[in-house]
Amino acid sequence: NPNAGMAMAVTQFAAAAAALAWMFAEWVTRGKPSVLGIISGAVGGLVAITPAAGFVTPMGALAIGIIAGLVCFWGATGLKKAMGYDDSLDAFGVHGIGGFVGAILTGVFAVEVIGGAGKKGLIDGNAGQVLTQLWGALVCIAWCAIATFVILKIVDALIGLRVTTEEEVEGLDINLHGET
Repeated sequence: NPNAGMAMAVTQFAAAAAALAWMFAEWVTRGKPSVLGIISGAVGGLVAITPAAGFVTPMGALAIGIIAGLVCFWGATGLKKAMGYDDSLDAFGVHGIGGFVGAILTGVFAVEVIGGAGKKGLIDGNAGQVLTQLWGALVCIAWCAIATFVILKIVDALIGLRVTTEEEVEGLDINLHGET
């Protein structure tokens, strides 16, 4: 139906906009873009548009994509460096930050003409939706933090969370999987 078509369209728009935003951010900060960066930007755009896909116009999707591309770039480069955490795949910088940004921006760019009666955000006159989205995102963060902590404690008690330093230096492929 038209709603599915619009969701597909805005998904493509957001991914493309985020890929380009990441590319330009990388170009400005590092002197040249990278294919991995463009792909990471596209993934960030896909993550950010997911909560909004059934509620925003193509222009809203472009805005979400551009913002997500820039914020995810910062999350995967600046925030990771500032906090010093180990995230070789940039899962937090792209998925964590992108998901949070997308959830909040859904409350900004949702419009009744796409989402249906009563489903509108800040630009359509419902500023309260931004707070609702923020509350939902914060509850999600709390739930995930608590659940992850419990799971990590169980795994640590059963098998441990880290390999030895020697195994890490030598490489996990050979030590854990017997492969070179």
